[in-house]
Amino acid sequence: MNPKRIVSLVSVAILLVATIFGVVVYLKAFTANTKFNESEVFVYIPTNSTYEEVKKIMEPYVESLDKFQFVAEKRGYNANVNPGKFLLKKGMNSFSIVSSLRHNVPVKLAFNNQESLGKLVQRMASQIEPDSLTLTQVFTDSTFMAENGFNEENILGMFIPNTYEFYWNVSPTKFRDKLAKEYRRFWNEERQAKAKALNMTPQQVTALAAIVHEETAKVSERPRVAGVYLNRLKQEMPLQADPTVIYAVKRESGDFDQVIKRVLFKDLKINSPYNTYIHTGLPPGPIAMPDISAIDAVLNAEQHDYIYFCASVDRAGYHDFAATYEAHQANAKKYAEWVSKLGINR
Repeated sequence: MNPKRIVSLVSVAILLVATIFGVVVYLKAFTANTKFNESEVFVYIPTNSTYEEVKKIMEPYVESLDKFQFVAEKRGYNANVNPGKFLLKKGMNSFSIVSSLRHNVPVKLAFNNQESLGKLVQRMASQIEPDSLTLTQVFTDSTFMAENGFNEENILGMFIPNTYEFYWNVSPTKFRDKLAKEYRRFWNEERQAKAKALNMTPQQVTALAAIVHEETAKVSERPRVAGVYLNRLKQEMPLQADPTVIYAVKRESGDFDQVIKRVLFKDLKINSPYNTYIHTGLPPGPIAMPDISAIDAVLNAEQHDYIYFCASVDRAGYHDFAATYEAHQANAKKYAEWVSKLGINR
């Protein structure tokens, strides 16, 4: 056979093989390979996952695991698995899926109004990889608390309710240290100076702010409520804050899920350092996680002569304030009669 013809046939054969190979690669790498119905889903790859474990995680999301595996191994993903939270979009091809598994998506983590560290870490653990037990351990580490001026009673005050950005697989210590940094940033020179002017530490301000937060949901009213409690502290009167009694009841029972709408006379006698009816001064720690408006309400409290306040019957959600016990008794009687009429016993 003519040598030129042989060369020509070989060239055609090589071209044909290359074309077939190219088509195979294209079909495996660049055709749609998802089988979920949603427009997008998030996939979570735990820390220290192996390639074999990733394939099991991906199996429910891809139409063909072989296609995914082909591209993953060609691109070296099998030797370099990345933990984290990853976004997959409907209709993605295997090439795009592997690319997505290399781009960790940040988590917008939010928390507010938690009554205990236990509740808080449960909320956090539902949004990031570290579990609640691990988070509890790092937050209550004795060295960490001592270095940052906290103890097990007031550590809840370190957490400023907000939305924070983390990677899902953030390490527990890095997570803790960033929140501590945010706390120090929040307590800037201006806020610290205002706390000092009240002869209070940031931890004490937070403890009082938690009471103010629980007393009223009306942000506009919080500076006035804070002023009442500051007046009581100045006169060395018991704070007599019902939310602290409710907290004491929940803490003693270990049930923070119970709903208590009315404080009973017997509750006022509960032997707890958080019961501000039998103990003067501030409780040893915050009874809840106050939001920023409550903290700033204490730091910028309204100056007035009010010593008492009672839930208003006429203005839902607000309170009636009084400077004398007699005026307060009239307000309290009006409220008690209204509550009894509604049949609220607990």
